[in-house]
Amino acid sequence: MFIQTEETPNPQTLKFIPESPVLTVDVGISSIEFKKNQDTTASPLAKRLLFVEGIEGVFFSTNYVSITKHESFDWYVLKPVILGLLMEHFINGLPIYTGNAVGVAEDSDPLIKQIREIIDTRVRPSVAMDGGDITFESFKDGVVYLKLQGACSGCPSSTATLKSGIENMLKYYVPEVQEVCQYAE
Repeated sequence: MFIQTEETPNPQTLKFIPESPVLTVDVGISSIEFKKNQDTTASPLAKRLLFVEGIEGVFFSTNYVSITKHESFDWYVLKPVILGLLMEHFINGLPIYTGNAVGVAEDSDPLIKQIREIIDTRVRPSVAMDGGDITFESFKDGVVYLKLQGACSGCPSSTATLKSGIENMLKYYVPEVQEVCQYAE
């Protein structure tokens, strides 16, 4: 099995692209993220990857896996271990995610529908190319809250992306938007 690797704008995150799908339609989700010291029972692969010293986060999308490392570790040490775990998992046909899908609640507010559509069609595809994801969390008092995942989480350029790119775009298409902020859990 061949797994391609790509650098991302976040120097602590690498994107691994296997030749087979990562998350499939039957799972019911298009992406999911796991961090160190988080419950990983829903993903045996995330559990194995996060057990490796130096790996801080695992992000699964439909066609790639982004791995975030601690800054004190080097990719030349971690990359072979990660590739070995990914290959073993995919060759054995094991599931990536065994939990329940968390559905996105349909919102009746046309403004929120418009914001979600812009995020889903104009922002998420380009962010996915960099190994991450940005999802809509809420809209309150003119402020759009977005959750950054994968390579976007902790990326040095994420603030510029939120403010210069996404905020300007949303303000242009949805005049009610005054600001875009990162969602803090």
